[in-house]
Amino acid sequence: MDAGALVELAGGDVEAVGNAAAITLKNTLGLVCDPGAGLVEVPCQKRNAILATNAIVAADMALAGIKSVIPVDEVIETLNQISKVLPENLKGNACGGLAITSTGGKIKEDLKKIQ
Repeated sequence: MDAGALVELAGGDVEAVGNAAAITLKNTLGLVCDPGAGLVEVPCQKRNAILATNAIVAADMALAGIKSVIPVDEVIETLNQISKVLPENLKGNACGGLAITSTGGKIKEDLKKIQ
């Protein structure tokens, strides 16, 4: 959605806003939400910063007239479908992905000691 907002701020039309959002979202389909030790810092903070640069590039592409082959509403619906079939342990509950690496486990144990 950041890409769409950037296009809007740059004076792009509604179609360009949709194209920018679709281009960005297509590059993130299926990303696992797997906070290490339940902390959004690992990896969400960094991922959001990286995706912000993705949004800037997508906004520039849309403003240059590059169109998303798949319309934004279909991309959003696809994100919804993916979320429905994504295994529960990968949905932000710290039960899969990076959260269950040895380092993720160590961080979790260290946090328990200080609480």
